[in-house]
Amino acid sequence: MASNIPMSPQLEQIHGEIRDHFRALANGFQKLDKIKDSTRQSKQMEELTDKMRECKRLVKEFDRELKDEEARNSPQVNKQLNDEKQSMIKELNSYVALRKTYMSTLGNKKVELFDMGAGVSGEPTAEDNVQVASSMSNQELVDAGMKRMDETDQAIERSKQVVEQTLEVGTQTAATLKGQTDQMGRVVNHLDTIQFSIKKASQLVKEIGRQVATDKCIMMFLFLIVCGVVAIIIVKIVHPNNKDIRDIPGLAPPAQSRKLLYLRNQEYMGK
Repeated sequence: MASNIPMSPQLEQIHGEIRDHFRALANGFQKLDKIKDSTRQSKQMEELTDKMRECKRLVKEFDRELKDEEARNSPQVNKQLNDEKQSMIKELNSYVALRKTYMSTLGNKKVELFDMGAGVSGEPTAEDNVQVASSMSNQELVDAGMKRMDETDQAIERSKQVVEQTLEVGTQTAATLKGQTDQMGRVVNHLDTIQFSIKKASQLVKEIGRQVATDKCIMMFLFLIVCGVVAIIIVKIVHPNNKDIRDIPGLAPPAQSRKLLYLRNQEYMGK
């Protein structure tokens, strides 16, 4: 049927890729019946799931390209292309239902075609996602497929926004940390300057202390000399006849000695 529908090169390429994936899915499910090992069955099921995801992306791309070319095509061609798109969606959903059947048999719930985030509240359960193609009309299949695609796009956009916000926060944090690092460097430089000033001040205080100690020693020595001289003078005045105490040079003798010296001088002059 599709070979008789006029298509643009882009649509024809996308349509061919989708058909190739459908053939690979059919062969994969046939091969799955022959596999007995559960591990190999799970691996084969994951590969088939990846192909179904790729089919879903290609169907969405086919629909987008079809809308872009809708104005250039005749109504009859548009109808044929839309019927082909619905047929591909119906076939894809039949493989999804077949996969669900195999998954329930294998007891493996790891890989979900339309499950873009595990553990998210409000997501449909597996039973809600399983809709047998034979019980749905073409329009229902198209609506369900397009709704799933839109939800996937919205989830991707939200993820992009989160990544952009995270990068922005990371950039701001890096700038803040750089500013704090520079400020800490300046603080360290100031602390080094203060430490050097404290060392210089400590050396100056020690030098002044040594000078003050020297001056005190000199003052104490002079004070002791003065005290000794005063003590000698006081003793000479109190005990003028004490011969054990020598006269201090330049100091006048006691009054009695001066009187005796005067009499001797008079006696010498009378002779």
